[in-house]
Amino acid sequence: MEKATGDLPTYLTRFQWDMAKYPIKQSLRNIADIISKQVGVIDADLKVKSAAYNTLKSTLQNLEKKQTGSLLTKNLGDLVKKEHFILDSEYLTTLLVIVPKSNFNDWNQNYEKITDMIVPRSTQLIQQDNDYGLFTVTLFKKGSSNVVDEFKLHARERKFIVRDFSYNEAEMAAGKNEITKLVTEKKKQFGPLVRWLKVNFSECFCAWIHVKALRVFVESVLRYGLPVNFQAVVMVPPRKGAKKLREVLQQLYGHLDASHHHSASAQDNAELAGLGFGQSEYYPYVFYKINIDMIDRNA
Repeated sequence: MEKATGDLPTYLTRFQWDMAKYPIKQSLRNIADIISKQVGVIDADLKVKSAAYNTLKSTLQNLEKKQTGSLLTKNLGDLVKKEHFILDSEYLTTLLVIVPKSNFNDWNQNYEKITDMIVPRSTQLIQQDNDYGLFTVTLFKKGSSNVVDEFKLHARERKFIVRDFSYNEAEMAAGKNEITKLVTEKKKQFGPLVRWLKVNFSECFCAWIHVKALRVFVESVLRYGLPVNFQAVVMVPPRKGAKKLREVLQQLYGHLDASHHHSASAQDNAELAGLGFGQSEYYPYVFYKINIDMIDRNA
């Protein structure tokens, strides 16, 4: 049987029941169970594959955001150099501070007064964007981390934000390699995922149309009884011809349900049949609308 692999209207208008997958000698319940299990397996696989891909994509986006975002979130390893820091000192430590542009004067005039353990004239502007500047400042350690914590606290009160950063060339190189690896892995997963989606979209669409066929059959039996004496057809009216088609169908088949002209009775009949349709969706003939406009034109 032809697969729904791109030309959905052609598949639908030439639809034939797939005897191999859904033997008609089986009961309706068994056929429905077969379809349900088939789609259930695809759905479970989709959740696993999409979760793995989305996790990879999210991780990469977060890392890329740190490459291109504001100084509040940006990866500082791409901005600083070794000479900006006092390294391997027992008595001194260098911090990186984000200062709003509107507070540059306040920082330059008062940073030495934030705490008692600041090295005079130790600040340097490394980088700035539209909103913030990245400054260094050097503190005396005094043998404990309390100096740094105290500085962070009082700096925050002045709207100066200390970024946690330790200059480590090996770690910075590893971070850059991680992005390269994730980009490569994303490209590696994308192609197979798209191919899997195309194949399994076809399977799911075929299963969906078979469910529609089952529903048409079941509702027709419920409405018109046995023995089976009805014909199911696929109709594709032009966009502006739907109203005219409704009028013609009403003329041809309105006699099948005289109560259709009385809204209350039509509503009751639909509910008694277990259809759950509102009045506007109920017709003397069995009707299901199938939307095949599923392609994202912006993709």
